[in-house]
Amino acid sequence: MFLEQGIKPQNKFWLYLIGSVLIIIASFIGQIPFSVAVLYKTFSSKEVFPTDNAAVMKVFEPNMTLFLVMISFAFALAGIYYVVKYLHHQTFLSITTSRNKVDWKRVSFSFFLWSFFSVLSFLAVYLKSPENFIWNFKLIPFLCLVAVGAILIPIQTSTEEYVFRGYLMQGFANLAHNRWFPLLMTSLIFGSMHVFNPEVTKMGYVIMIYYIGTGLFLGVITLMDEGIELALGFHAANNLVGALLVTSDWSVFQTHSLFKDMSDPSAGLDVILPIVVIYPILLFIFSRKYNWTNWKEKLTGKINVLEISNQ
Repeated sequence: MFLEQGIKPQNKFWLYLIGSVLIIIASFIGQIPFSVAVLYKTFSSKEVFPTDNAAVMKVFEPNMTLFLVMISFAFALAGIYYVVKYLHHQTFLSITTSRNKVDWKRVSFSFFLWSFFSVLSFLAVYLKSPENFIWNFKLIPFLCLVAVGAILIPIQTSTEEYVFRGYLMQGFANLAHNRWFPLLMTSLIFGSMHVFNPEVTKMGYVIMIYYIGTGLFLGVITLMDEGIELALGFHAANNLVGALLVTSDWSVFQTHSLFKDMSDPSAGLDVILPIVVIYPILLFIFSRKYNWTNWKEKLTGKINVLEISNQ
């Protein structure tokens, strides 16, 4: 069982607090190349030093910015590995899945399923209001985006999944000895991590429904499937396909995507629709394919600590 793999007498919750700080430090170290590059570019060109995140993101051309930003996630992922191995004395596999090895077929199925839904959703929006989009394709920059994105974006999304659906979910399970608390807490924290995104500034806090709802969806498929493989595939598809398909001046990353959204952002049906319609459809597909049963116990049940400690 996935959560039970982290339930050990020596895994006190304060260890997870220390581990989280170490992972954050590793991420900060990974941000040094970007910070140094921005400082060098600013002083060498005698430009005004950027004073906010949006300005920092425009110091370099989009592909270079994407590359430099994503480096920090590689450091953070390494930090997770060493924290799990040396602080908690667990294997990396134990925060990945309850199976004997990573099920890459699950990762790929989830990736291609959500890629299909993402492309379909974009086509529906585009056909409804084509005047809101311009063709943004430039061959060489786009090919560079594909190369950089295909390698580094899955590292970024995997890092987030290992932190929230792997490491912290087991950490909160150690604290609460049940399943609903880790599910709820990781979803709330995951959503709150996006509060400083420019989309929130443009659309308002109502978009947090989407972020928290997505975190809840990823937590549900992790608990039901006893591993983060489906979450890994979904998250990678969500960010990679999004980066390749469409960009805008108000999104977190501006990329050399195929299209550029020129419309004024607004939080409407597109915020609620995934939560109440699309995600339930995905849950139905996953549940039929992987024969999920006993939903109440897997999502809200207690964890028998005594039984686990005797194993």
